[in-house]
Order: sequence, then C-alpha cells, then structure tokens
Amino acid sequence: MADESGAPPRRRRRRVVRIVGIAVAGVLVLAIVGGLVWAGTPYRAEAAGLAAAEADARITVADEGDVVVLSPAAEASTTLEGQGIVFFAGARVDAAAYVATFRDVAAAGATVVLVRPILNLAIVELRPLSTFTDAVPGVESWSVGGHSMGGVRACTYAEDDAVQALVLLASYCSLGDLSGRDDLTVLSITGSRDGVLRQDAADEARDLLPDDAVFVELEGVNHAQFGDYGAQPGDDEATVAGDEAHAEIAATIVDALDG
Repeated sequence: MADESGAPPRRRRRRVVRIVGIAVAGVLVLAIVGGLVWAGTPYRAEAAGLAAAEADARITVADEGDVVVLSPAAEASTTLEGQGIVFFAGARVDAAAYVATFRDVAAAGATVVLVRPILNLAIVELRPLSTFTDAVPGVESWSVGGHSMGGVRACTYAEDDAVQALVLLASYCSLGDLSGRDDLTVLSITGSRDGVLRQDAADEARDLLPDDAVFVELEGVNHAQFGDYGAQPGDDEATVAGDEAHAEIAATIVDALDG
C-alpha cells in the first residue's frame, strides 16, 4: 500500500535511510577536514627567538623537516657533552618554537632533537625513538622530554631502558607507568602562571613517576613560555619576560642532567 506521496512504505524507508546516510557522511567529512585543518595550522615560532639562536656562535640550528636539531658548536661548553635530548612539541606547536627554550641547553654541550610529530599532535606519534636518535650519531646517552601533550607522549618513550632521563615541561604522565624505573632521572617543570595545565591531574599522576622525581615550579612563567610561539588561549598572563623564562627553564634542565 502506498503512502500519501504515492511511494510504497519500503521504498520510502530506503530513501529516508539513504538521505540520513548521506547527511551523516557529510558531517563526518566536514569533521575530518576541520580536524586536519586545525591540526595542520600550528603555532609558529617567534622570528626574534629563531634569529637569536641562529646568530648564537655556541650552537648550530638545522631544520631537517621532521626534526629541528640544535647541536653544540666549538664555542659550547662541555657540561652536557655526549648527551642528547629528543623533545616532543606540544599540541599544534611547531618544533621550531622550542629553539629559544633549548638554546642554552645546546650551548651546554647537549644535542637537542625537536620533533615535529605526525599531524602536529604528539599523542598520535607512532615512530620509534630510533627514528630520531639514529639521525644524530655520536651521542652517548639519550633523554626524552616534551611540552604539554608532547610530555605525555615522551613518558611512553621513557619506558625504554636506553633512555636516561625524562624532562616534562608543563606536563605529566598519563600514559605509561615509570614508577619502577629507579634508574631514570625525572625532572618536571611547571609555571606558577600556567592557565592551561590541569594541575589536579598532574598531581594525581605523580605516582606514575619514580619516587626521586624532581618537581620545580618557576614563578611567573605561564604555559606558552615553555615554548616561544606567542600567547595561547586560556593561558594566564606571565609576570616574567619570555627570555627570562627560557633562561630559567634551560638552567633547570642543565642542572638536572648534569647531576
């Protein structure tokens, strides 16, 4: 029996299902495209910070596509000689935005590999650690680290026994349990003006780190100052200058890795 439109009920149901299916598919396509556009437009490094690093005779800066490598030059000190750090950028932050942060770490003798993760989201990074360490021969010991979401991913890489230290910047371990790694040096740095980090979650996650993990809060530093990419929505206003924040962060990292 046909309905008022003249179409049999079964045919009408099929037409409705087809229309709904097309609508759902359209929404999914828009969501995927929107997500890719969002992930593909990261926060960029401030030009002044990059220029200052490139002019620094103590280090060399090489942008190699998937990574940005900071290497100690002849004028660098030997404090961290032979050490290397693989560092994962925060969500939608370009790796070059951490050049200013790690400039003094490289000048202390360490080689720093700043990773551009897949889709600019470290949480979906699937490449093995060797992808980044093999690109820099001559390093004797490796550390891993990350900012915000990058630190969450770094925690999983730190489960590798070959990793000597973990450096968390405005981050915490929600993936992986490192509490049993008594041989792992762990440094967690936060800022007192961070409006993005979920401090309650960070406090709850402390049990996933070794008992001797070191926690340092830098006064006046906000979330975005762990990189050098300008203001970030939701963040609090910093009460220290960016250059001062970067110098404090670097000095804290050097002290931890030198110990």
